[in-house]
Amino acid sequence: KMTLPLALVALISAFGSSFQYGYNVSVINSPAPYMQDFYNRTYLDRTGVPMDSGFQTLLWSLTVSMFPLGGLFGSLMVWPMVNNCGRKGALLINNLFSIAAAILMGTSELAKTFEVIILSRVVMGIFAGLASNVVPMFLGEMSPKNLRGAIGVVPQLFITIGILSAQILGLNSILGNAKGWPVLLGLTGIPSLIQLLTLPFFPESPRYLLIQKGNEEQARRALQRLRGREDVDDEIQEMYQEDQSEKEEGQFSVLSLFTFKGLRWQLISIIIMMAGQQLSGVNGVFYYADRIFESAGVQSSSIQYVTVSIGAINVVMTLLAVFIVESLGRRILLLAGFVMCSASCAILTLALNLQTTVSWMSYLSIVCVIAYIIGHAIGPSPIPAVMITEMFLQSSRPAAFMVGGSVHWLSNFTVGLVFLYMEAGLGPYSFLIFCAICVATMLYIFFIVPETKNKTFMEINRIFAKRNKVDIQESKE
Repeated sequence: KMTLPLALVALISAFGSSFQYGYNVSVINSPAPYMQDFYNRTYLDRTGVPMDSGFQTLLWSLTVSMFPLGGLFGSLMVWPMVNNCGRKGALLINNLFSIAAAILMGTSELAKTFEVIILSRVVMGIFAGLASNVVPMFLGEMSPKNLRGAIGVVPQLFITIGILSAQILGLNSILGNAKGWPVLLGLTGIPSLIQLLTLPFFPESPRYLLIQKGNEEQARRALQRLRGREDVDDEIQEMYQEDQSEKEEGQFSVLSLFTFKGLRWQLISIIIMMAGQQLSGVNGVFYYADRIFESAGVQSSSIQYVTVSIGAINVVMTLLAVFIVESLGRRILLLAGFVMCSASCAILTLALNLQTTVSWMSYLSIVCVIAYIIGHAIGPSPIPAVMITEMFLQSSRPAAFMVGGSVHWLSNFTVGLVFLYMEAGLGPYSFLIFCAICVATMLYIFFIVPETKNKTFMEINRIFAKRNKVDIQESKE
């Protein structure tokens, strides 16, 4: 059952880390014109000549794309950090990145420097890259098997709440204006401070304590606190079994992960799911949403409120996923989500092409955007990170998150970089590319990825062992 310490540790780690990842994904959308104006003024003060538009576009695309690039660097630090500092330790150290970046961004206007904003976006990206991998790993290792999916979706829920918070605070009437944007950027440090002050009172991951640190006493105490009962022998036993079956393999580095036959299909699966999640065009759809609403005749002053309502739909649907992932299972949500996304992309292409000739087509395109976001929120967004925790055992999990995280951020960076060119060249047909990627990912999941709900890590490992055609070392009890 869900105990208070488990609920609190999920909320604190998701609010302190995942929330800020979401917040920083969307925080610079609303104040963009005011920030660009600040870049211009600063440049003019320094050089005496106005900035030419090409240079301004370059600076702005750097401001946007440095975040996913930092995310890639952050993902590369996951494996050494969680193995040396522990899961909780890695989250606590990570807060220093976010607090430093928040202070720099908040004071950038006073200091009259836009370079600092671009640098801070890299630092914030490193924070988000670590957070997006460490939080699901930490929570997945702490959860009992019947709650692992639900608790595993919590980080994604907080990412969507972070996006929504940035959209609300970024309204012109609140902080999305010439005076308020430095505050809007600087606020991101507050969740980190809260996490720094509260997380130390909670236990480290019991699996890390037992399997990597070899400290059964601490692991038992941590488990008793998280489960709210004295008798945790069955879980300790299961961890020893996992430890036993892995003793032969030792700790995996990323290189050994790619060459080890026993994890071949798990590795291919997370690479395809993580790439499919980002290359399915979710950032393109969010980015395009404003323009789709404009063409449907929504007043430009109201568009930001429409964007907020889309952010709210995203939160509600992810919250729904928390409640249904244990009853319906991971596979159904992933398949249903990708089906909805591919259908929405296909119909959206049609609607965007016909909206000049058929009047109601622009409303159909709004429906498609909403359907796409609902589809992505119930499956493709939250489930892949849950599956990385479940498909890998303790020794290979950090390396697996490092690979999955790197694929996630590289794909995110690629879409951000390429989408503008795709749109210029293909127009509405760019959504057909996203549609094809959704269909391909869905077919792969349908044929290869097994259901993992309510299974122990060892049981999931056995399912894959058959597929990888390897034998598992069972401990001789």
